[in-house]
Amino acid sequence: MTREEKSQVIEELTGELANNANIYLTDISGLNAGTTSDLRRACFKANVKMAVVKNTLLEKAMEASDKDFGELPTVLKGNTSVMYSETGNVPAKLIKTFRKKSDKPLLKGAFIEEAVYIGDNQLDMLVDIKSKEELLGEIVTLLQSPAKNVISALKSGGGTIAGIIKTLSEKEG
Repeated sequence: MTREEKSQVIEELTGELANNANIYLTDISGLNAGTTSDLRRACFKANVKMAVVKNTLLEKAMEASDKDFGELPTVLKGNTSVMYSETGNVPAKLIKTFRKKSDKPLLKGAFIEEAVYIGDNQLDMLVDIKSKEELLGEIVTLLQSPAKNVISALKSGGGTIAGIIKTLSEKEG
């Protein structure tokens, strides 16, 4: 690979790092062609982009990036594949599901919404991270709950102020 080709790859990787808030570094070495194909298919179905990268080029792209990857470059040893996803927990769920049939991919580290996770022992925690959509859904549900209580009190209070106050005070106690 010429110096110019390396520069182009680093530039492309830097762009990918800039455009993705959720980045997983994995080790898929030792997977046979069929299993690798199955993993790539699973990634495609889950809207996860996966690419095998050269560690030195990825490290240079991380250095060139505006993001603070903390200790993440320290895991760039051996074979490295990068997974990019719009949702923080999707690659973790994909890895966990895939490992029911295989001992790989191993999680080397992850960069999720500016937080850095190092090591395969972080996989379960990453699976449990809620996406923005899930958090918004929970907040909306929590906000709707008091309104539903007031509407319920209005209906069961018989339409009189005293009935409404009585029903609301019973719900508080």
